[in-house]
Amino acid sequence: MPFINTKSSIARSVRHALSTGLIPGLVAGLLALLFSSAIYAAKPVYSGGKERAAIRGYDPVAYFTENQPVKGSKEFTLEHNGATWMFVSQSNLELFESNPEKYSPQFGGYCAYAVSKNTTASIKPQYFTVHDGKLYLNYSKSVQKRWLKDKDNLIEDADENWPKVLDD
Repeated sequence: MPFINTKSSIARSVRHALSTGLIPGLVAGLLALLFSSAIYAAKPVYSGGKERAAIRGYDPVAYFTENQPVKGSKEFTLEHNGATWMFVSQSNLELFESNPEKYSPQFGGYCAYAVSKNTTASIKPQYFTVHDGKLYLNYSKSVQKRWLKDKDNLIEDADENWPKVLDD
């Protein structure tokens, strides 16, 4: 399930509790709905995956210098904007540190297509686009195909949604 709308999932649970007369479920669902923004709030930089690092531990600089995703090393890490960033070398770390805006993926590293649709989704580092000097990441190959067909319009939509999509 690439695009999970937690508020819709919670609403379905509440409706189910109402239809089956499960009062404890209703109470739990209402409590979850009340606290959903605190529990499920997206972070400014996506840092999912087992690495719990930005871009799932891939080096953001390598997308620009090697035009491909390259796994970073725990030897070369940097904390920036609430996330751990991993690099293949000290020189890549220093390049990033000198200009993080240049190398950081757009939309906090969330799937750019998802953000264009006013939601967030995780990414897979191999599905990327460098366009006009900016890095965009996608959830899957099929999503990337949709992204590439209309990226200029989708970038406009995503720019309009970012970062307020994190508040939903």
